[in-house]
Amino acid sequence: MKIYVTGESGFIGSAFCRLAGKRGHVVRGLAPARLENPPWEEIKQFAPDACVHTAWIATPGQYLTAESNRDYAEWSIAFLRQMSALGTRHLVALGTCIEYAPSSAPLREGASPLGPTSPYAVSKDRVRQAMEADAGEGNCTFAWARIFYPYGVGEHPRRLSSIIAKSLMEDREVVLNTPASVKDYIYIDDVASALLAIAEAGYNGPVNVGSGTGTEVRAIAATLAQLLGRSHLVREPDVASPDEYPFVVADTSVLRGLGWRPDVSLRDGLQKLVEALS
Repeated sequence: MKIYVTGESGFIGSAFCRLAGKRGHVVRGLAPARLENPPWEEIKQFAPDACVHTAWIATPGQYLTAESNRDYAEWSIAFLRQMSALGTRHLVALGTCIEYAPSSAPLREGASPLGPTSPYAVSKDRVRQAMEADAGEGNCTFAWARIFYPYGVGEHPRRLSSIIAKSLMEDREVVLNTPASVKDYIYIDDVASALLAIAEAGYNGPVNVGSGTGTEVRAIAATLAQLLGRSHLVREPDVASPDEYPFVVADTSVLRGLGWRPDVSLRDGLQKLVEALS
């Protein structure tokens, strides 16, 4: 299969490209900076069977509220519509788990209520709505892959696991602001294999991309501390900070129905990250 990938140099995009190439697919990429003005003649000549759209602002501390989210939404809708017009049969675009409203139960496609609030989540959801409205009129499938909490080798240094690991490596104390928060962490290679399974199946509709298992922040820190022999440096505050999303875990029934299963356990994934940062 010929697959066109946007954001191919990013955390998720690069992992996807490596895996898809390893499995025999022909992959071409588009840098995020070109999403506003894609090289349409090159894309036409490549004539992709599928497109996996990963490009978006994702810098920790910026992406949730960045004004450029609106630009990425406009560029994404225009890009995906043109890919469909060119005859691309399968479109896969990345959404986010925080499109869902806060919940104390695993989040399920089509059942759990949506309630995006941040500019990032609202802009992502706008792309979904626009493309789902188009899907019934064209000849292509459109999969909306809601990504939960990816981590692993190649992640931004300001993401949770890397911040904790680097602090411990430098013998600095780690104070956990939200130690009891439960999130669905999924290793980056498992994200890539999930997206490839969705593309290969030509899946149509929203699909959660998570491990299906919730893990407390304190467990992430404890595992990293144990791996690094620095357990004495992890501390919890007397009063935890508030968390708008204290429990964010995916129901992965749809994804598993495509034959996908995660390959990397949390401990093994954190071990890989520690080795890469050492």
